[in-house]
Amino acid sequence: MRRSADAVVIGGGVSGASIAYNLLKQGVGNVVLCEKDTFANGSTGRCGAGVREQWGAEGNIRICKASIDIFENLQEELDYAYDIEFVQKGYLMMAYTEKEWLQFQKNVEVQHRLGVNSRVCTPDEAREIVPVLNTEGMLGATYNARDGHANPFHTTNAYLRAFERLGGEVNDFTEVIDIEKSGGKVTKVKTNRGEISTPVVVNAAGPWAAPVAAMVGVDLPVYTERHQILVTEAVGHLFDPMLMSFSLGIYCQQTPHGSLVMGIGDPNEPKGYDIGQSWQFLRKMSDIMCKLVPPLKGVRVVRQWAGLYTITPDAHPILGTVPGIEGYYQAVGFSGHGFMLAPIVGRLLSEMIVGKEPSIDISDLDLGRFERGELRVEPSVV
Repeated sequence: MRRSADAVVIGGGVSGASIAYNLLKQGVGNVVLCEKDTFANGSTGRCGAGVREQWGAEGNIRICKASIDIFENLQEELDYAYDIEFVQKGYLMMAYTEKEWLQFQKNVEVQHRLGVNSRVCTPDEAREIVPVLNTEGMLGATYNARDGHANPFHTTNAYLRAFERLGGEVNDFTEVIDIEKSGGKVTKVKTNRGEISTPVVVNAAGPWAAPVAAMVGVDLPVYTERHQILVTEAVGHLFDPMLMSFSLGIYCQQTPHGSLVMGIGDPNEPKGYDIGQSWQFLRKMSDIMCKLVPPLKGVRVVRQWAGLYTITPDAHPILGTVPGIEGYYQAVGFSGHGFMLAPIVGRLLSEMIVGKEPSIDISDLDLGRFERGELRVEPSVV
């Protein structure tokens, strides 16, 4: 392990991998990534891996639109030997309450103003997009063909392999246990394998972002929460787009392999680090999806798992610097949407670190917004 670096990135998920790679692209010569386990072992490897432009808040729409721009060419950019499995077959967002339907229509107005080609659909039009869909109780839907999903393991691995080819060092099983400062500046990272002198530290530690931030005296207003997912056996083609409803709290996609990956948000889920699985989730998920997509009846579940969302009060990430701590940067609190944001976040954070003006203004995503009371709550989250 290197004993000095120009920058140390904490976290081997997709966000940390993207930031590390982009730092080298920006000309930072010596970058080290520290992961306490193995790559994509935290939230990244347990996520649904969806990518969408269909949001309600302008900031999320802008950065997700830019992230999809990168995703569309990422396989070639990273020169990855395998396939990150990025496919754009759309998201169908389904509304079942008046409140949700009105919000979706407002969302589309904002999306159109920002160049997103989403459209409003009647239940019959939604069934034209997904013929197997049971539209009973549906008030309407919105659809955007540019949305999609990718493989989180391959995407993260592609970033890390490109990072290593450019001269970066990846350290698995390397837990950061402290960050030293002197005169208000970051000076050193201490790990279970030794120390690394560095003037720049990037906190991209996912669910463990708050403990890492505490090492430099920062109190992050985030909490972690379990979200469960199941995957079925591979079946014949059923539908193309990701199916999502916020009132039902569900999302479901069919992978290129043919299996279906689906999850549901539980409003009663307690805060914490529990990643166990429950039979209650399996039953509720099955009941909802078999009603929504009747051909799923009889399809076998292969396995289920759980991962952690790291949630902020406004469901927007916390990006950038912290006043009074020179050299410390954060890319945390993605509220379950870190995978889709990782390509653009890596670019923006790296630009910021080398002293460039970020290509998208993210000044309103700083930590100080909570103290200022400048929250822009995202209305469209599962």
